[in-house]
Amino acid sequence: MLSHDNTRVSTLRTRMILPVVGLALMAVVSAVSGLNVALPSLARETGASQTELTWIIDAYTVVFAGLLLFAGALGDRFGRRLLLIAGLIVFGISAALAMVVTDPTLLILLRAGMGVGAAGIMPTTLSVITTSFPVAERPRAIGVWVGIAGGGAVLGLFASGLLLEWYSWQSFFALNVVLAAVALLGVLAFVPSSTEANPPRLDWLGAALSLVAVSSSVFGVIEGPELGWTDPVTLLGLTVGAAATVAFIAWELRARQPMFDPRLLRLRGLSAGMLTITVQFFTAFGFFFIVLQYLQFIVGRSPLEAAIALLPLPIVLIPVARAAPRIAERAGYRRVAPVGLLAMAIGFALLSQLTATTDYWFFATGVVFFAAGMGLAGTPATTAITAALPLAKQGVASALNDVSRELGSAFGIAILGSVLNQAYRDGMTGAVANLPAAIGERILSSVAFVSSPDIAQLGPAGQQLVAQAKDSFVTGVGSAVLVASVILFIAAVGVFLLAPSAEEARASRALVAEAEAA
Repeated sequence: MLSHDNTRVSTLRTRMILPVVGLALMAVVSAVSGLNVALPSLARETGASQTELTWIIDAYTVVFAGLLLFAGALGDRFGRRLLLIAGLIVFGISAALAMVVTDPTLLILLRAGMGVGAAGIMPTTLSVITTSFPVAERPRAIGVWVGIAGGGAVLGLFASGLLLEWYSWQSFFALNVVLAAVALLGVLAFVPSSTEANPPRLDWLGAALSLVAVSSSVFGVIEGPELGWTDPVTLLGLTVGAAATVAFIAWELRARQPMFDPRLLRLRGLSAGMLTITVQFFTAFGFFFIVLQYLQFIVGRSPLEAAIALLPLPIVLIPVARAAPRIAERAGYRRVAPVGLLAMAIGFALLSQLTATTDYWFFATGVVFFAAGMGLAGTPATTAITAALPLAKQGVASALNDVSRELGSAFGIAILGSVLNQAYRDGMTGAVANLPAAIGERILSSVAFVSSPDIAQLGPAGQQLVAQAKDSFVTGVGSAVLVASVILFIAAVGVFLLAPSAEEARASRALVAEAEAA
């Protein structure tokens, strides 16, 4: 049973809940995707290496993912509206500070601070929807939420690209501040307070173990290409991550009131939905990280032109995401989700063939397959997760959905970015062997530095070096996107085998509805 501060909410207030939480969600999602547009100018102006660029992106998602389950529990205990307000404040302040720093290390730390705020925002937006709308209206509302979560990523890219046409990369963080401030005003005006009547105890140890597990694993994956996969630091990160993961599962199985009960994964709808979401965002955000560098470093597009190149994504994804619940209701999640994952896989298989001179329409065709697949599978997957648990556990359901998203995003950026980085470094190691060590290491660290004045002074040899760097980078792009395609094909098969049938899903939803009515 949920306790509400206002037992009767006005019709206007009810209508405004969805756009307000959608705006808060847009702030969080665009903070991942939008910065990708600014990476080339950020690299040139701050001197950040390819590994530092990865960390500037991933520090946000690592902290975000590691704290999501704990944030969901905080919302259940202290109020979802209060947590949403606190998250927006922390997010906005961190973004404001990031506007005035230029050191890559400080940017990484402030992005981590934004991740803390985002952890308070994102699960709350979905749990506010699931606790504010009746069962019959939830799929439609969730469809809008998923459309914003997916399409908002590219709309964030477009807004950032537009700003970067006239302003510096710091304008990206100004956009974050504005979105957070407007969303905060909307939350204060329209979002009702709700808490769980009998919330469980806060699981501080589980929260710490989950954060260590995620951050250490991602650290090892990101640093592998730079330091070497057998380097003690890389191995330590991967080992600590694995050990913390095992410890987290063991602790949660023993805890009297676990933050996340691993036994919930026995619910086939829940586990199939989490697998779908994780793989979708693993591939999607890994792709954003890679393709925006490709469009600017290799194709030579401006930040705005790079964002415009991806506009087919929201144009296709948003309407498909809104229609997906009706399709899934008729055909069943077990059929719809694998088809969506296969469509994404086909899109990425096409995009793995990119070259420096690929025709745009070939690129757009791959993006359309990607967008249609993500919209088709995403909404039913989120609905499957939230429908698997009763209303009183929607904080947990929302957090599980968001953990799947953010873990997928963090590892997608880290793993696919590492595939790209490794291929680029392998292709360039011989080419820089005879250059001064300082110049050679800068070129190995990022393709951004091949356009520096030092390379231009090398004459024909410099031009050959630039051509080799672009070829190596494109090879890395193809390898990383092909890995994403293979993972999607495998996941499609896994979801088909794991997901419940349409009849089983309807029976499960009926049981949850009966429990809520009681």
